[in-house]
Amino acid sequence: MDMHEAITKQHAQLALEPEIEFADRLYTYEKFVVSGMGGSHLAADILKSWNPLIDIIIHQDYGLPALKPERIAHRLFIASSYSGNTEEVLDGFEIALNRQMPVCVVSTGGTLLDRAEQEKIPYIRMPDMGIQPRSALGFNLKALLKIMRQEGASGELRALSDALLPSHFEHAGKKCARRMRDRVPLIYASARNAAIAYNWKIKCNETGKIPAFMNVIPELNHNEMTGFDAHESTEKLISNFYTLILRDDEDDPRIQKRMEILERLYTKRGIPTEIIAIEGAGRFEKIFSSLYLADWVAYYTAQEYGSDPNNVPMVEEFKKLMKI
Repeated sequence: MDMHEAITKQHAQLALEPEIEFADRLYTYEKFVVSGMGGSHLAADILKSWNPLIDIIIHQDYGLPALKPERIAHRLFIASSYSGNTEEVLDGFEIALNRQMPVCVVSTGGTLLDRAEQEKIPYIRMPDMGIQPRSALGFNLKALLKIMRQEGASGELRALSDALLPSHFEHAGKKCARRMRDRVPLIYASARNAAIAYNWKIKCNETGKIPAFMNVIPELNHNEMTGFDAHESTEKLISNFYTLILRDDEDDPRIQKRMEILERLYTKRGIPTEIIAIEGAGRFEKIFSSLYLADWVAYYTAQEYGSDPNNVPMVEEFKKLMKI
């Protein structure tokens, strides 16, 4: 499936009703570790953004989080790998098994699902649609909600699959990509919406094939913005950037004030800056409306530069070198 089709059809993922194999061996848990790399941890990030009170440790490394054994022993370890062959996730999976932690798996196949079958470990097999892991956010999110017994949230997403269509954001995304051409995007948001800004960055990197960076307000007001206080000797460096500020009307009014002031300060210094509203009737609608827009911005950024928006050749090259 090419990237344009993958983006256009993303909303259908939210209607998925995943099935847990070996479900009788999966108990109810309130604390979780989600081990995932790249696109396979983005759903957990979004879940934390949706409800920060859910006790999730997101682990993006080999092994297990650096916690005392008693703090991690009773958490459900969720090994999330779209391919099922992610080296770091497989490593954590085996260590969790050896420590007799409760374990669950989310994948489309590969070694991870083979091991789950062998050990009779609960797992969800996501549909393999021939898409990139970053494009499987809906599948992954629905799988996590199923495992975590978040039926209400899953129902919200099911309803959203009919009400919110990615195609509605294509035109705006194309225009934004044109405005950003020849510049490196800086994506800013409130701390609450850090996961949304991070998704924007990842989409620009992987789909758009350009450098992109993100940060959060108010933290960046105490450090990063000073790097853009142009002097004659640094004006050339600063002229390469384009700032996108993602503003939510539910952000603290002081955060919104900071965003408006930052826009003025950056614009005054010659850094093109725009505020993009995160809009929607509910939390999930806000999240996905922004992410659908980001998908199109990234897609048309790739088109602007003549890049392939689908494949990630440097990642594949890196994996091959790791095996040498």
